[in-house]
Amino acid sequence: MTTDAHVPSRCERISLRGLACNVRHWGEEGAPKLFMLHGRQDASPTFQFVVDALRQGWHVIAPDWRGHGASGWQHGPYAIADLCADLDAFLQRHAADAPVTLVGHSLGARVAALVAGLRQERIARLVMIDHLGLLHDTPDSAPRRMQAWLDAFGAAPPQMRGYPERAGLAARLMQANPRLTAERADFLAAEIGYRRDDGLFAMAFDPWLKVMPPTPYIPDDEMALWRLIAAPVLHVIADGGFVQQRFGRDPAELARRIGCFARHERVDIADSGHNTQHDQPERLAAAIEAFCGV
Repeated sequence: MTTDAHVPSRCERISLRGLACNVRHWGEEGAPKLFMLHGRQDASPTFQFVVDALRQGWHVIAPDWRGHGASGWQHGPYAIADLCADLDAFLQRHAADAPVTLVGHSLGARVAALVAGLRQERIARLVMIDHLGLLHDTPDSAPRRMQAWLDAFGAAPPQMRGYPERAGLAARLMQANPRLTAERADFLAAEIGYRRDDGLFAMAFDPWLKVMPPTPYIPDDEMALWRLIAAPVLHVIADGGFVQQRFGRDPAELARRIGCFARHERVDIADSGHNTQHDQPERLAAAIEAFCGV
């Protein structure tokens, strides 16, 4: 597929909870809405290849999370609760009239599932791409996390590596994901990368996103909210993704987590890493539309 064959997108810039939010749209305004939520250190163009593969006419709506892509950066620590509040406000603005279908990848799936448990009336369907929570932090990680948190305020957070040319960023993306084609890597480098003030190209996200929260991660806290989800849920699990890496050797824990969802289906995607939207967009698009009854 050439770049010219991509479904065109358009962007709008809105204010969301006091911060600029970039919202990407594909398709016609009157078509059925499909909301797509990207992962950490990513941005809305990550779904371009999935949109290209959709067979039905959809109005796909994908915001850039705060600190990501073309949305505003807060130049300070980020919390998962802020993203949940952002999604809640976003749905009030863009889908106040009817329940919606949410498609979330990684962090996007995490936020979508938390909001789906708390705002049951707003969610018709939920697709979670390669996410079933994080590993449980050990109690002794708390001091290290808090130390790193405090240290971040005394020095500038680490920058992402920059490259003199955009092609260098594309090559780095292919090195990180060997399944990524050259055409897709060039597209992502152009759409999600940007030229910094120092003249180098880098991925567009606030360096503060690299600073981890000061408190340990406790999966049972999130699982309590998963149990409240009323909507049907589709788990898309990549054979080389994070879910299999974290829980593939612990089937009891995998079953415990999936079992939190009252109404759920599972689709396994072969020959895919964590970024299924890049590696197998056609299979992912087919799974989404089958789940939506198309």
